[in-house]
Amino acid sequence: MSFILPEHIEEKNLVEFIDGDATFKLHHSAMSAWKRMKEAARAEGIHFYIVSAFRSIARQLEIIEGKRKKGLSDEEIFRVSALPGFSEHHTGRALDLNTSGFPALEEEFEASRAFQWLIQNAGQFGFELSYPRENKYGISYEPWHWFHKGNAQRDDGGGDA
Repeated sequence: MSFILPEHIEEKNLVEFIDGDATFKLHHSAMSAWKRMKEAARAEGIHFYIVSAFRSIARQLEIIEGKRKKGLSDEEIFRVSALPGFSEHHTGRALDLNTSGFPALEEEFEASRAFQWLIQNAGQFGFELSYPRENKYGISYEPWHWFHKGNAQRDDGGGDA
């Protein structure tokens, strides 16, 4: 399948913060929205956490090279990972999320109460699911990947893995 992802510039104006046991970086508006969204979910008994947030272009290249070293083909890699420079994570507005009892970065997340809550409520906080099933980019379905629209330039079809 052929697809083209929009290019994303690496954000330099990021806020570093601790979430759970890890430190992450996000664009200030995405971080603020994340904190509000997480608190609203918690008030309803829903708990989720960040697996990944800002990712530099250099880090994206490391991830791809690591997958190549494991013997994955480029076709397999680019079905789930964006080329460096084309990842929403570069913007500091993308979050990969998970909840207890589910493997990280796996489709099983869609069966969680946390995912159902996100589907119903994330839009109120400016987040949208970037890669629904059969998205126009040919990226694998990623129920864990959410993008904060904020003021970022992007089209209506999603972004990167």
